[in-house]
Amino acid sequence: MSDYLDFKEAQCMNCYKCLKECPVKAIRIQDNQARIIKERCILCGRCTNVCPQNAKSVHSDINKVKRLLNSGPVIASVAPSFITNFNIHTFQAMENALKQLGFVMAEETARGAMEVTKKYEELLKTKQYRNFITSCCPSVNRMITLYYPEALKYLAPVDSPVIAHAKMLKKEYPDHKIVFIGPCIAKKWECDIPGLIDGVLTFEEISVLFEEKLIDLEDTENNMQSGFNKARYYPISTGIIKSFEELADGYEYIAVDGTDRCMEVLEEIDSLDHVFLEINACPSACIGGPCRINMTNNKVTGDAKIRQYVRDNAPLSVSSPDAEGLDIHHEFARKELAVKNPTEEEIRAVLAKTGKYKPSDELNCGACGYNTCREKAWAVINGFADVRMCVPYMRERAESVSSQIMTHSPYGTIVVDHDFQIVDINKKAKDILGISIVHKNEDTIFIHLSEVEDIMDAIINKKNILNRQMYVPATKIHAEYSISYIREYDMCLIVMKDVTERVNYDSKLQEVKLEALSITDDVIRKQMLVAQQIASLLGETTAETKVALVNLKKTLDDGDKTV
Repeated sequence: MSDYLDFKEAQCMNCYKCLKECPVKAIRIQDNQARIIKERCILCGRCTNVCPQNAKSVHSDINKVKRLLNSGPVIASVAPSFITNFNIHTFQAMENALKQLGFVMAEETARGAMEVTKKYEELLKTKQYRNFITSCCPSVNRMITLYYPEALKYLAPVDSPVIAHAKMLKKEYPDHKIVFIGPCIAKKWECDIPGLIDGVLTFEEISVLFEEKLIDLEDTENNMQSGFNKARYYPISTGIIKSFEELADGYEYIAVDGTDRCMEVLEEIDSLDHVFLEINACPSACIGGPCRINMTNNKVTGDAKIRQYVRDNAPLSVSSPDAEGLDIHHEFARKELAVKNPTEEEIRAVLAKTGKYKPSDELNCGACGYNTCREKAWAVINGFADVRMCVPYMRERAESVSSQIMTHSPYGTIVVDHDFQIVDINKKAKDILGISIVHKNEDTIFIHLSEVEDIMDAIINKKNILNRQMYVPATKIHAEYSISYIREYDMCLIVMKDVTERVNYDSKLQEVKLEALSITDDVIRKQMLVAQQIASLLGETTAETKVALVNLKKTLDDGDKTV
């Protein structure tokens, strides 16, 4: 299976939203980035629509189609849901616009749908099917072949309308290339048939080409003979049922749309009896396709436009003979998935890695994208998920580590928000400040801090304040503190260190120096008296002794000034 979805790695934010929305969990989280598991994907397109970072996009065939248009005649097969995506009321307007792009002609895929309906009618009349599932939606077909093999026996062995239409066109125009245009991603996979269909454009892509060529789609006078075709109902829910000329007896006819409802029905398929199931993966069927242009169109509006289009008998462009003898039979085969079915011991071992040792520990919150903790453990064992994707466990772990760091830090730590309220404070900070309880609903909690101006300055002016000192009378503690402004959260982090011992040591040292100075002065004075007495008796000078003592005093005095 080729790549039909593109990813922008830098924009994937590890939010798991695509995984939560994926009905078959065909997304692998690798290196904190989402990756499609191609073998499991049904190409429903839900991940592209829900990604908040637009990290997922549909692979574009625009350049490929441009090359086709420049290399020879190309025919466009256009899905009938075009009428709900472009502000036109006739197919002729669409065909005229496509011809301006270089297509030699265009037809509605509904022409192929008409043949599919006829084939369904033939099969139903045989009464050989206990239940009957339509085969028009490639996402549903792929879902059945991958995940619901028990439903394969009910899946109609008939080509989809686009394949049937392509076979008709190839039979009539063997030298022409064919490009399908519609709102579906899965068609890019289904139509990847060399020699039959040469390219697929979504409505989004064809609108880009119209814009590049400055082509305005305008309704033109319709001079073609009207040809009523009930197969134009196909894009809406119950549209296939409405396309029947006559409903075969013995069946209940039910339309199901949306992947969740489809899966519910397929899980219980063997409990049904003689039910005709029109199944579409997209909500509201094809008018709700993932690559539609008018995303605001709701079911009622889209239904109304399709119904009006059919009632107006808009002509079906039929410029070739009927499809007599056309083979549109298709048998769908089971596709095996290479997955491991883990033992209960293996499941429990994975659960234990995220603190789940008993069933009551399994929250089944779905934050990781999987419906249950056991389902996520299964994905971990198969390499589809990372064990660390358990959001509650990782949050608890992070909070625990943060709490331990705060609790055992040798430094006092306080986090203050822009309203000057304490967000967090550790025990060391409380001990320094003499705080026993922090009341966060107080007008201000900095009654314990004499340097509140510094905190206000840091928050208001969004700046850092480093290496300041403070004295807390309540605890008789000298503290050195720095304030760091955290711009991302508009908060301040205050880190303080108890330097009382150092300050007391410096104070003691100062006292010793002052005492030494006093003793030195006294010694000098006494020595000078003695020296004078000796000098008077011996007649010797006291100059050298005086100089030595004065220098000693000066040295002590200078040392004191540097403290």
